[in-house]
Amino acid sequence: MLTLLACLPSAGRSSPQEVQLKAAFIYRFAQFTEWPPPPLQEFHYCMVGEEGPLASALQAISSKSQAGVPAFFRLIKSPSQAEACQLLVLVAMDRLDWQRWMRALKDEPVLLVGDSPDAFRAGAVFTLVLETNGLAFRVNNTEARRRGLVLSSQVLKLAREVR
Repeated sequence: MLTLLACLPSAGRSSPQEVQLKAAFIYRFAQFTEWPPPPLQEFHYCMVGEEGPLASALQAISSKSQAGVPAFFRLIKSPSQAEACQLLVLVAMDRLDWQRWMRALKDEPVLLVGDSPDAFRAGAVFTLVLETNGLAFRVNNTEARRRGLVLSSQVLKLAREVR
């Protein structure tokens, strides 16, 4: 069973445990998502930004295959680089940045993961939320369907909020 709530220290900076938990959530989000045909030949986890603890944790989980196909991790800087991504992590972005990425990605079947209220409002499919008692997530299932992605009912049941 997918255990998604854990006690974490509530510090201003991400603790190593929080970073590992975020990476585990992201990995599980991919496992509970179906992409439209044709079947994937490779799976690409992508993240916008610089090398850091979350990027390192995502790189480590990308060594596991995803749905029976080889998985890879890439740091990207521009929306044009996101075309080959199945899952894209956009963290610490403001509303204008989110809007720029959403315009560029249009209807592409990319699973968007964010970590702010702006991300949820702007169209992230999954948004990680740090609460006093642990890490939770919100799901924008309308956006997932618009992108041709099918989310498992198991993950929808565990979400803090589903739109």
